[in-house]
Amino acid sequence: MKLETIKTKRLYVQVAEQISRLVSDGNIAIGEKLPAERDLAEKLGVSRPTVREAMIALEIQGVVEIRTGSGIYILEPKPQLSVNDAGVGPFEILDTRLIIETEACALAASHISAKQIKQLKHLVTEMQLEETQADASERADMKFHLVIAEASQNSAISTIVKWLWDLRNQSHLSQVFMAKVREEGIHPSINEHIQIISALESGDGQRAKEAMAAHIIKASQAAAQYFNAN
Repeated sequence: MKLETIKTKRLYVQVAEQISRLVSDGNIAIGEKLPAERDLAEKLGVSRPTVREAMIALEIQGVVEIRTGSGIYILEPKPQLSVNDAGVGPFEILDTRLIIETEACALAASHISAKQIKQLKHLVTEMQLEETQADASERADMKFHLVIAEASQNSAISTIVKWLWDLRNQSHLSQVFMAKVREEGIHPSINEHIQIISALESGDGQRAKEAMAAHIIKASQAAAQYFNAN
């Protein structure tokens, strides 16, 4: 007797496959513009970030084209398309980072060393090299957040934060999307990182938590701009 492993598909994969079936069945025509993100989320009973991740998956599969400032358009039907699970989506990762890294930053405000503050300031300088060195700001951004996690002096939190960044770097869905976001000229905000350092230097845990939360929320909002239509 041959048995197959039971697998639970990620929510964005289920949404992408449903859209794909509508296209292959002729319910959505080639060239047609999909409804607004909010409308799709309401009709499908999912969150807007899930819709975004489904659209990224469909763009990877060549089913849709995301035109920033215009909308999402159908390219061609893909009969019996089973959307590949391309890993955890970028918006799910950002949501999780918002929960974990804000608390890590609050803890770090009480424990961070002068040496670690100096490291953070050096990494902000590295972020400014984007003009001369490809992806410099992204590499420095990751190191920046890992230093703060280490400064929390909680090895469990530090391990989780590193795992979240590894998850982002290993996810094909996240990597494709981040490359597209970079093409749109969206990079880590220097000023937001400076505000985080200032809060950490002050030793104020609540202020540090709020600075990190503001940074991650704005990063999520900036990434969502890729899907916005006029």
